[in-house]
Amino acid sequence: MKNAALAVFAASLLLTSCKTSEMSGNPLFEGWYADPEVAVFCNEYWIYPTYSHKYDEQLFMDAFSSKDLVHWTKHGHIIGQEGISWLRRALWAPSVIEKDGRYYLFFGANDMHEEGEGGIGVAVADNPAGPFTDALGHPLIGKVVNGAQPIDQFVFKDDDGSYYMYYGGWGHCNMVRLGEDLMSLVPFEDGEIFKEITPEHYVEGPFMLKRNGRYYFMWSEGGWTGPDYCVAYAVADSPFGPFERVGKILQSDPEVATGAGHHSVLQIPGKDEWYIVYHRHPLGATDGNNRVVCIDRMEFNEDGTIAPVKITFEGVPGR
Repeated sequence: MKNAALAVFAASLLLTSCKTSEMSGNPLFEGWYADPEVAVFCNEYWIYPTYSHKYDEQLFMDAFSSKDLVHWTKHGHIIGQEGISWLRRALWAPSVIEKDGRYYLFFGANDMHEEGEGGIGVAVADNPAGPFTDALGHPLIGKVVNGAQPIDQFVFKDDDGSYYMYYGGWGHCNMVRLGEDLMSLVPFEDGEIFKEITPEHYVEGPFMLKRNGRYYFMWSEGGWTGPDYCVAYAVADSPFGPFERVGKILQSDPEVATGAGHHSVLQIPGKDEWYIVYHRHPLGATDGNNRVVCIDRMEFNEDGTIAPVKITFEGVPGR
């Protein structure tokens, strides 16, 4: 009897040790969405994506919030035509940052090709769920500089309090410095407003993070509708670079999904724990707009390089 009881006890310990946290699953939520920006506001995780549809129907954005990375609440129509007078189509790639209790949402609008058609704007709200309203009534950047289409903006706050915005399509990337109001551009020390920092093979979707005093600049390569879409990165000792390409870290897996790209990165507050949030095409998708938002673990090697990310159906454990 004693041996039987010990066996039962040992089995129960084994079962307990095998239990795992509830997983997020991929995609994270229903619907066609792309270009996700992830952030932590008010002790919640937030994701701001592009509504993935025909350009003429991309006239609003939704947001999603979660307390555990598993269960997500949809906040519909946080910004749209009613809040942006110059929006006509193609509302893309939000980047959201909080400053002094207000939330600033940077967006690309109208798939701008000629000056006056659109560009990068900024909207504000008193709540991460919006509603957001255009702060300027016109684009913050409404022209092509250094060959960079004004889209795919990402706002980065450095440790010294400086705010930089990295942006650009058409294979070119610029950086600008934002004023204290986050609604104006201010010159760099050398008097320039726009600095081109384009790394090798860059296409679009820039992102910046800082870890252990080093700057990790990331971007998307390939074509967004195809299976070759992917994410690569570079590392530098300055937010200005130079950014020499290290290699790809996120790409298609023929057994999981294709076209994994246009990402952002989540650091769990206070921890050296990182997750990559990105969009991808489900297997068998025939419409380039069929993109869904997913999350997977991103890990650093001992030498500071980023390990290739394994894309999964399981996602990440709940927190």
